[in-house]
Amino acid sequence: MQADPVLIIAGLDSGGGAGLMRDLATLAAFGQRAKTAATAITAQTDAQVLAIHPVPAETVAAQIRAAGRVAAVKIGMLTNAAVTETVTRHLPDAPAVLDPVLISSSGTPLLAPDALPALYALMARVTLITPNLPEAAHLTGLPPDAPAEATAAALFAMGARAVLLKGGHAEGLEAMDLLFTSTARIPLSAPRSATGKRGTGCTLASAIACGLAQGLPLPAACAAAKAHVTAYLNTP
Repeated sequence: MQADPVLIIAGLDSGGGAGLMRDLATLAAFGQRAKTAATAITAQTDAQVLAIHPVPAETVAAQIRAAGRVAAVKIGMLTNAAVTETVTRHLPDAPAVLDPVLISSSGTPLLAPDALPALYALMARVTLITPNLPEAAHLTGLPPDAPAEATAAALFAMGARAVLLKGGHAEGLEAMDLLFTSTARIPLSAPRSATGKRGTGCTLASAIACGLAQGLPLPAACAAAKAHVTAYLNTP
């Protein structure tokens, strides 16, 4: 019998650099089956977002129901409040990783401002959230260079169960991510890549979901995902 799949809830990036296509590539690298629920169709290049067409919330709900039983969930672009609230209501009973996608790499907003309260409610339902420093600042109101412990504490106060604070936007020779759980602070470090790629946040969150689907504890799933992203960044 095949293992249960991972459900990817995210937007379709027509350029393939991020979103559903990047998520599916990550799952394939881990040998993991996928089910999908598209939240938006976008027209993108590496330089800009040309168009965003949100998928109706009822269609997102139908896709989640159609997925059936899943081993884990990865959530990315949610577009608006209606879709975010729908995902919260229909979230499967499985470990879930939320990559709080707020803005594209090229600077286009990907979540409506009035959807933030719904996003906070979803944060309290998932296993892990994976914000980068600008996203964490936007969510908490703290500056991007606030102490990581203060940022994590603010996110916990907002309902998060565990936080992987990504350090890709920081400086230094090491790219340091920090996993905060209710009982631990776990550093995850790798040499900083000289080149950047779109979709690293998608890749990381999907890889963590794969690890959780395969039964790894959260720290081990995050460490394996960090290693996978490092290899991805160093692949031509």
